[in-house]
Amino acid sequence: MSATLIAAMFFTVALLVTTAYFLMGSVPLLILKHDTPMDSRFVRGFYNTYYLAVMFTASATALSYAFSGWLAVAVGAAALALLATILRWKVIPKMDSLRAQIQVGERSAIAAFRRIPRSRIAFAEMRHLASTVATRQQLEVRPNPSFKRTCLRQAA
Repeated sequence: MSATLIAAMFFTVALLVTTAYFLMGSVPLLILKHDTPMDSRFVRGFYNTYYLAVMFTASATALSYAFSGWLAVAVGAAALALLATILRWKVIPKMDSLRAQIQVGERSAIAAFRRIPRSRIAFAEMRHLASTVATRQQLEVRPNPSFKRTCLRQAA
């Protein structure tokens, strides 16, 4: 197995670990009231860290698969990196504006802030499914004819 393929498998697993981190960490966020500035600051930091981790691991996964010759999987991983980048550009500023409104005491901002984690969990599930499919394809071993010839030569 080539070094690029090993790197691709490593970064695919890292992408799955990132998803597991987010899914396990986001469940408690669903029960927070988000009515204090500290809650909203924590949630913003959690999402910012998550998006940065996804952007890095998905980009590294895409590069590894591209160098391995698995272009279809590389395009999928690049799409995940792009989607995480776009979501970070949209979600984090929205959270910042809602945090400012929460500090003033607007109740409608609290309700809007609470809706954000629910919608992002769906994104994480979609990403988890894509990573699982990529890992499954990666683990399917294809027969290597040169390996068989090498084994036969060594046995003789």
